Amino acid sequence: MKFVDEAFIDIAAGDGGNGCVSFRHEKYKEFGGPNGGDGGRGGNVYAVADDNLNTLVDYRFSRRYDAKRGENGMGSDMFGAAGDDIVLKMPVGTIISDAETGDVIMELLEVGEQRLLAKGGDGGYGNMRFKSSINRAPRQKTPGGIGERKELKLELKVLADVGLLGMPNAGKSTLIASISNARPKIADYPFTTLHPNLGVVRVGPEQSFVVADVPGLIEGASEGAGLGHQFLRHLQRTRLLLHVIDMAPFDEAVDPVAQAKAIVGELKKYDDELYAKPRWLVLNKLDMVPEDEREARVKDFVKRYRTALKIKAKEELPVFEVSALARQGLEPLIREIYGHVKRVHEASKPPVDVDPRFADQP
Repeated sequence: MKFVDEAFIDIAAGDGGNGCVSFRHEKYKEFGGPNGGDGGRGGNVYAVADDNLNTLVDYRFSRRYDAKRGENGMGSDMFGAAGDDIVLKMPVGTIISDAETGDVIMELLEVGEQRLLAKGGDGGYGNMRFKSSINRAPRQKTPGGIGERKELKLELKVLADVGLLGMPNAGKSTLIASISNARPKIADYPFTTLHPNLGVVRVGPEQSFVVADVPGLIEGASEGAGLGHQFLRHLQRTRLLLHVIDMAPFDEAVDPVAQAKAIVGELKKYDDELYAKPRWLVLNKLDMVPEDEREARVKDFVKRYRTALKIKAKEELPVFEVSALARQGLEPLIREIYGHVKRVHEASKPPVDVDPRFADQP
């Protein structure tokens, strides 16, 4: 299925039903009085986060969603029925904003979260509402309220703990396939990955994290070159970035340091917060480097990388040497990632208020 992470829809809540003017008519009841009921409220439009969905493709083919109108009030004190609500299922991580102004209305961040998008109109009052001691036979009624209408933009940012970035053919798809349950397309040509892939990495019982693989970046991606710029947004929710480096490029003239520097530059141009995220180096395809040359090549890369990005010697720079294809060096990488994700998750939890009377108890 084609990955769709942006869509535009028009929604309309139902109008309220009109109130009714009616009087009681029964034999021998000369002064029956008013008995016109109220109209029913219009249907609401809700959005709900569904973990069974991972794209917005359904909203590309169906853009208009109208809730039912409330029924009109009737005689004999009968109120009109409320209009049926509409529930729109969307992937977790969907951002809903106003299509005209761009203002964000809400974000769906938790499975099962339900939010009101458009409120239905209130039902109108029937004439029984206007009965009083000085108005025994009212003929007033009110029309139903107008339901809200909105033009919305839906944008999906996948929720992942770890994001993979790198040049095309750096081995990101092979890496995510080796450590998780994801099965992306893998081939020996650039831009094999055309849409984000999510994979769950199982570390142990009730221990896991989610990895996102996006299309490879090239220089100029922040201005629209290549494919990866369309999906950089999916890395904005991650807690850690793994910069995958091809240490054995087919073209010997290609400098991995220059490529790595270009990727980092694109991150900075695209978003400062994305650039500031923790970023670890994953030196891939080392199985294709002669064993007696690996140590020297890694040391040379790290030294020139620090110089190119002006990283001081005392600054920490996590580096992992792996071969995704041969599944070498992956276990230490997975353990370190899980530890980092767990620490960040625990640090982000709100503090728990403890009753001072029980503060000293274990």
